[in-house]
Amino acid sequence: MTILIVDDQATRLEKTSSAIAALKPDAEILSFTDSLEALAKAREHEIDLAFLAPEMPELRGLDLGQYLIDLYPLINLIYLHDTSDFAYDAIIQHASGYLLNPASEASFKQELEDLRHPEAQKKQKRVFAQCFGNFEIFCDGKPIAFKYARTKEIMALLINNRGAQTTNGEIIASLWEDEGDPEKKASYLSNLRQDLQNTMTRLKLNGIILKQRGSLAIAADKIECDLYDWLDKKNESKYQYMGDYMNQYSWPEYFHAELDEISYALYDD
Repeated sequence: MTILIVDDQATRLEKTSSAIAALKPDAEILSFTDSLEALAKAREHEIDLAFLAPEMPELRGLDLGQYLIDLYPLINLIYLHDTSDFAYDAIIQHASGYLLNPASEASFKQELEDLRHPEAQKKQKRVFAQCFGNFEIFCDGKPIAFKYARTKEIMALLINNRGAQTTNGEIIASLWEDEGDPEKKASYLSNLRQDLQNTMTRLKLNGIILKQRGSLAIAADKIECDLYDWLDKKNESKYQYMGDYMNQYSWPEYFHAELDEISYALYDD
């Protein structure tokens, strides 16, 4: 668990950090007196729980809390303040808790035991990729709707490549083979990449797509996938390969043959 603690009062920040460290010795604790610095860190490091002072200079704690929710929808927010002045704002924001300073160890312990989003819930992955049969990609149990059908095919290709960076050239070669003008395909791919980014942002799926200059990859550890589970667990998997794989696409044929060989070997055993 990664816990963010932000308070512009250094003495109070130190006391809160010490209390949480004693209750959660295995947690990674990130402490900041500057809310903008805390936000910058949160954009590059996933946060599970945040203790925030609601009113701080430059960026209010309540505004920081909203930014954190936008980044990580299942984050738990707990506000600490000298009065209950901001309690209603915390309720509207669906914060996990609100404590009055000075908060006791027992108060911290109770809040940690009664989080709005328990750790068990957070471990459930929001994205499920169905590769066996026709390819489909789901978020929170519903098919993801992209602006372009080819965007969904890019997702299929990235998942097929199991976390390996896939270059723009490889995407173009797979999706269009030798069809059409190269410049038009490159321009179209740019639109598809933007559609992919917009869709992930809309669904708050930060970190699912790993971008490098001129390439993309799927964060394989952040999704549930029938293919990945079967490759890992074989006959023990709750998903079983029955000979059908991303049926609506032609480019997976070589990997399809590899899956057949793995399946034959399992049955031979």
